Amino acid sequence: MLEEREEKFLSPYAQLSSQTRGRVVPEEECSIRPAFQHDRDRLVHSKSFRRLKDKTQVFLTPAGDHYRTRLTHTLEVSQIARTLAKALSLNEDLTEAIALGHDLGHTPFGHAGEEILKQISPDGFHHSVQSLRVVDLLEKDGRGLNLTFEVRDGILKHSKGKGELLSDDPEDMPATYEGRLVRLADVIAYINHDIDDALRAGLISLSDIPPDCRDRLGETHSQRINTMVRNILERAMGTAPLKLGLSHGVLEATLKLREFLYERVYDLPEVHGDFIKAAKIVRELYLHFLRNEAEFDQEAGEAFIHGSLERRIVDFIAGMTDRYAFRLFEKLFLPQPWIIV
Repeated sequence: MLEEREEKFLSPYAQLSSQTRGRVVPEEECSIRPAFQHDRDRLVHSKSFRRLKDKTQVFLTPAGDHYRTRLTHTLEVSQIARTLAKALSLNEDLTEAIALGHDLGHTPFGHAGEEILKQISPDGFHHSVQSLRVVDLLEKDGRGLNLTFEVRDGILKHSKGKGELLSDDPEDMPATYEGRLVRLADVIAYINHDIDDALRAGLISLSDIPPDCRDRLGETHSQRINTMVRNILERAMGTAPLKLGLSHGVLEATLKLREFLYERVYDLPEVHGDFIKAAKIVRELYLHFLRNEAEFDQEAGEAFIHGSLERRIVDFIAGMTDRYAFRLFEKLFLPQPWIIV
């Protein structure tokens, strides 16, 4: 009944649950949930999703209660992507599943953790590839979640870094329009909430934000998001095939805001200095376990069984929360106080 409802009401550009390319390991589908809804539920119930609440977004272990974490970022991406999907009559379940899984491969300590793993891992490292590895291999004690092709594809191709928001290269772009919406929603979410957090931290003031960006996008957090979302919808409505993206003026202002964040927030000594220290923790943990395989096996447990020792250590470290990495470093490298009875 739910699959028939999709066929009746969704856009011809939507990815229908009944037409999924399927799972790597064939399985009997749920009798009450379409395939993408089932994938979304698997992601929400996963351990790696719960760990996102203690992983850094931008500010390392902030004292305030209202700074974003990797989990709240994920929820904001999901909300924006679902708003777009609903308005365009695309598949909300698929959109939400991709959004909820897109950052599961992020390391502790934000991009600092990713950069150091990229340097020291023989195979390199990128969080989007790691996110796919999490859902394919590492979840459920090394068995993986066995998600559908469309969700896996969207997770792998969600990240754009400093590159184009949407690319003309089909190898770089998600296979579904729902995956492309998540890619856009990720940019909208992080640019706007990172500005909001930087303002909260006192690193920038409203007057620091480039005036032309404020004129084009809006003065407040909600106005800027509203401008970007409406612009995507206005450009897409009535296009055949569906045309996703931002208009030239809004895109130019959005990219300028992204550059502003790199110059005034991400690379700021107050922010960057803590991440240099955090990167040392990641490096020392990696080298310690590389020299002590038996200790690694005891600490990591049985879930990390895929690949070489180097690969398994990277998987273990990438899955850590900031708090766990701090505590493990303290346990391995700092002297413990004696208890006097």
